[in-house]
Amino acid sequence: MGISATETSELTGHRESPDHISDGPLCRFCGAPLQQTFVDLGMSPLCESYVSAEQLNQMEPFYPLHVRVCGECFLVQLEEYVSAKNIFSDYAYFSSYSDTWVAHAKRYGEQMINRFLLNEKSLVVEIASNDGYLLQHFVTRQIPVLGIEPAANVASVAVEKGIPTLVKFFGVDTARELVAKSRRADLLLGNNVLAQVPDLNDFVAGMKILLAPTGVLTMEFPHLMRLMEENQFDTIYHEHFSYFSFLTAEKIFAAHGLMLFDVEELSTHGGSLRIYARHGEDSSKPVSARVEKLRAREESAGFTQLERYRSFEEQVKETKRELLDFLIKAKRAGKRIAGYGAPGKGNTLLNFCGIRTDFLDYTVDRSPHKQGKFLPGTHIPIYSPDRIRETQPDYVLILPWNLREEIMQQNAYIREWGGEFVVPIPKVKLYP
Repeated sequence: MGISATETSELTGHRESPDHISDGPLCRFCGAPLQQTFVDLGMSPLCESYVSAEQLNQMEPFYPLHVRVCGECFLVQLEEYVSAKNIFSDYAYFSSYSDTWVAHAKRYGEQMINRFLLNEKSLVVEIASNDGYLLQHFVTRQIPVLGIEPAANVASVAVEKGIPTLVKFFGVDTARELVAKSRRADLLLGNNVLAQVPDLNDFVAGMKILLAPTGVLTMEFPHLMRLMEENQFDTIYHEHFSYFSFLTAEKIFAAHGLMLFDVEELSTHGGSLRIYARHGEDSSKPVSARVEKLRAREESAGFTQLERYRSFEEQVKETKRELLDFLIKAKRAGKRIAGYGAPGKGNTLLNFCGIRTDFLDYTVDRSPHKQGKFLPGTHIPIYSPDRIRETQPDYVLILPWNLREEIMQQNAYIREWGGEFVVPIPKVKLYP
């Protein structure tokens, strides 16, 4: 069982009172009523639910993308309109199709092995291990690994690579099962999974259980400060339940006896944090100056004040206006526009802006799991990247803008016919 609401209240200092009685949504961490809107992106389908040709005339479910911020712990969050099991049990995202992301994973592996002296007696456990894109780099160094991945279709690819993978959702129950088999992690990691966890308290409590006494836990997740500064509203979708500042992440982990002793600011996904945690009672790893500096920076920027969060919605609306203005002018001038990529963030952007085949002729993606299907909601067809050379569009709209350098390099040939790249976030920008 996970931690109850009463136990969480004791950990976080939050107390239920008549003032906190509410029929509306409650904070998934501290239980306070969620009364402040962060941004409302309207109605949108699940961003990884790609549509087959046979499904085009069927009803498609849309859910609210109404994000709120907790006035007590300042966790930015989306309600769980669809259960995680419905979203992640059969998933369309395979990490290995991004060269940039695989290279990032390899650098991470080398850094962890060297910094924490991992060897053949260590155990590295990755939560949401996907297709083994990261653990493979530990396997090549003869370091024992275990992946935990809820999507059976994705986990099977990892198993084919020789990476032991447990097909389960992670939480207290799974952690206890592994500990009962004398398995505790010397390095416990999760890259871009924390945002996808609806029951944060059960998840973090499970990590506390599974982490070896002197083990290290690392998590990577998009940094809320960067999301707001860079206007990255398209990273909001139903698969992402929470959006973290360092201050809020620190509070959540501390509530479960885990101390953040170091932090790195990364360029991945438009700006992410990599946090390092240890057991609170493990004094062998002192808190770094980077923790103190980032904490102070966020406090100075107002991340403990609701006012800081209230201005975000208007800048999102202005980005929508700018993108539609560009597309309308381009189409009226007879220009052809194609998309590149079929990422979750792209589906949020296109549905919020109402961009369909009247603006975007098609999009392309390297993943064969998406080719031949249609984007959810907008029903824009997805082809192989070869389609771009065949049709020679005037503009290529890069939907996974965080990979723009990789994509522009791989598709530099569009300049042969005068094609230009368009990046929509943080502002519409053309790259001739």
